[in-house]
Amino acid sequence: MTSEQRRLADADAGATPWKAWGPYVAERAWGTVREDYSEHGTAWEYFSHDDARSRVYRWNEDGLAGICDDRQTFCFAFAFWNGVDPILKERIFGLTGNEGNHGEDAKEYWWYIDSTPTHSWMTWRYHYPQREFPYQELITVNRQMDRSEAEYDLADTDAFDDDRYWAITVDYAKASPTDLCALVTLENRGPDEATLHVLPTLWFRNTWSWGTPGRDDQPVITADGATLHASHRILGQLALHGEGEPTPLVCDNETNAQRIWALDGRSLYPKDGINDHVVNGAATVNPTGKGTKGALHYTVTVPAGGKAELRLRLTQIAPPPGGLPVPEPDLAEGYAEVLAARRAEADEYFAELTPPGTPPEEAIVLRRAIAGLMWGKQFYHFDVEKWLDGDPGSTPPPAGRRTGRNSAWRHMTSFDVISMPDPWEYPWYAAWDLAFHTVVLAHVDPRFAKDQLLLLLRDWYLHPNGQIPAYEWAFGDVNPPVHAWAALKVFEIDGAKDYDFLERIMHKLLLNFTWWVNRKDLEGNNVFEGGFLGLDNVGPFDRSAALPVAGVLEQSDGTAWMAMYALNMLEMSLVLATHDRVWTDIATKFFEHFAYIASAAYNRGLWDDEDGFFYDVLRGEDGEQIPLKVRSVVGLLPLCATTMLNSVTLIRLPEVAARLRWFLANKPEFAAVVGARRIADGGQQVRLLSVVGPDQLLRMLGRMLDEEEFLSPHGLRTLSRKHLEEPYEVQLGGNDFTVTYEPGESTTGLFGGNSNWRGPIWFPVNYLLVESLRHYARFFGEDLAVEYPTRSGRKIPLGEVADDISARLISLFLPGPDGVRPIYGTSDRLGRHPDWKDLITFHEYFHGDTGEGLGASHQTGWTALVADLILRRRRP
Repeated sequence: MTSEQRRLADADAGATPWKAWGPYVAERAWGTVREDYSEHGTAWEYFSHDDARSRVYRWNEDGLAGICDDRQTFCFAFAFWNGVDPILKERIFGLTGNEGNHGEDAKEYWWYIDSTPTHSWMTWRYHYPQREFPYQELITVNRQMDRSEAEYDLADTDAFDDDRYWAITVDYAKASPTDLCALVTLENRGPDEATLHVLPTLWFRNTWSWGTPGRDDQPVITADGATLHASHRILGQLALHGEGEPTPLVCDNETNAQRIWALDGRSLYPKDGINDHVVNGAATVNPTGKGTKGALHYTVTVPAGGKAELRLRLTQIAPPPGGLPVPEPDLAEGYAEVLAARRAEADEYFAELTPPGTPPEEAIVLRRAIAGLMWGKQFYHFDVEKWLDGDPGSTPPPAGRRTGRNSAWRHMTSFDVISMPDPWEYPWYAAWDLAFHTVVLAHVDPRFAKDQLLLLLRDWYLHPNGQIPAYEWAFGDVNPPVHAWAALKVFEIDGAKDYDFLERIMHKLLLNFTWWVNRKDLEGNNVFEGGFLGLDNVGPFDRSAALPVAGVLEQSDGTAWMAMYALNMLEMSLVLATHDRVWTDIATKFFEHFAYIASAAYNRGLWDDEDGFFYDVLRGEDGEQIPLKVRSVVGLLPLCATTMLNSVTLIRLPEVAARLRWFLANKPEFAAVVGARRIADGGQQVRLLSVVGPDQLLRMLGRMLDEEEFLSPHGLRTLSRKHLEEPYEVQLGGNDFTVTYEPGESTTGLFGGNSNWRGPIWFPVNYLLVESLRHYARFFGEDLAVEYPTRSGRKIPLGEVADDISARLISLFLPGPDGVRPIYGTSDRLGRHPDWKDLITFHEYFHGDTGEGLGASHQTGWTALVADLILRRRRP
């Protein structure tokens, strides 16, 4: 074991809490549903970025390079001031959904450079302009732009002209689980000497202001020279030590009610007291040096091209009741030894993780992807019942809230560290995103991956009716049912030995599968609905809203997801049945479920034999069928519903084999989806279970692997490029609906316009389709070769096709022939500047033709799947 692996093992065993402190502070807490107590659910407007410096959060906190304990009792993060901004830089700035021309969008540049699974070593990077930050310019210009124009970003202003900016790096190294060394490196990239104010800040999350019985005890932070002492009745004593002679500043983590509401507040020195004191010289910090929020104020002057370093150390001194003398901090030799050791151990850990022969550039992408995933872990607190009813010490929420958003989810209480999709744009968990996160997490922290999957199925998350919560904007929305698939992947990556995990998750997934069957198959015909199913604007109209005509939308993707779900449950049942025969009955049940669903996809008209493709079908009240002939990922997803049964498994489980024989003998009409057989290597008989049979497979791949349709230089598009010249048009209910190929940002307002499934490359569905190709490759072996790309005249086996698509996806993050990473598009600063070009971000999705990163800029959640592709591609 490496040193990091030993720490992880100790943490998993409960011996040493190495993960008790971590980067669990969100990049954004303002503008979230949790903090929204408005009458009409206008979260972005109710709690704005401008409010955030002055107004206390109810449910969580945010900050720059923030860390906290796993209950977010305390938080530690950084604030900076360049001497000209109107406010301290305490949090990342971005536009709201109503301000951006393509939805909400962060307007700053920061990177997650490194993190081990226990957060024993972490690195964060930020570029801060020396000119005044153009807050209003970014808002005004973007408001004036329409959806046909690209976003106006910080790099489009003069903020970084002449390289007048600070490159700020924060390195964290743990001497113990509760002893954290922080090194801040400040590099002046500008042509002149410049001064930067640096304020490492320690504060307590406000849990005492809400009138909750037993939670009104108020902690205290006391200034003492270069040290902030913190005392909490449960946590005990903390101390933040800084080198040199900073000025300690202390206020209270309380709302400035005078500024926000023109009312008297709870404190004379509220949350924005440090901001007002540093920026305006106001007497807004407590002269007694006591409060619940404190900072060490450094003023650092650095020559042109030079750098400076600050050493800090945050330590838990004693458990409750505390009161012990604070030991002299080691910010010299011992401190340096900790940083050097943890950095070397991180290098050792990633060298062990990285397969031999991995090119250096791919190894960097792998490490950065893991870092982003680790920094995406956040403390998430949300008691829906309290949110609906209000706190005893606060004004009651509007009456309409009790029947509005999430009102059917009163049972739900969250108080956990959870992997988030994107720490700024999506600082809340999303069920199907999380499933993909766990696939990569399983490579580095399998215990955490399994706990995350189990978490959303616990009683206080899973709805009593069996629905998995989607995300806080609407827990009742329907995400694709990929939990079972993810559980199998995690089980496999972890060595296929934790049967207890598989059994625990199987019991809960039985409830969820039943919910799907009962709620999302309206006519009981094994063809499923489900609404947008995470694919936002993929269709001609909003699939989650009322249909434009009376009827039912029978969905190709909904049916494919359920066929895949049934197969995943079958696979889990078979694994469990080898240890406990009681699961054999469940296995045969899901085998039959799959057969019924797969056959219904053809019988109910989802398969179009003329086009060789699957489509959604709008079935009117009069029985009329209107196929919505949009060639999109909706029609490719049936490829993902596939698995194999081999003779070894059937010999071990004769009851399953007998039921299979009976089913095929008595229901021969289902043979097409469960009947294909081959003799594999080793003489085993293998049976293919698949929605897509061999004939359909070849026809579908002809389209999928066509560079004029789905195949792009950097992966698979979500919509056929054919629709650029041949838009799909349909008239329904007297209205015209059109779908055209949009390779970049969305030009429609569906789902707020902040994501687009009409052309760009999305990692999760690409990953699933690559995996399905590998399934077919294992079944057909070298006997099935396809033309790749279509019309190229070159035929290769499906395994090689999967390898090439994987390589195309990985290439998004690698320097191309011109030295530029495709993710950075035409931006010279991001793509070519020596100080920027090797700093990698992991976007939500990518331009269908160029590969430029789009949408949320730090969605290392599911885009971290690139790490799995690198690991699997390079391992034997």
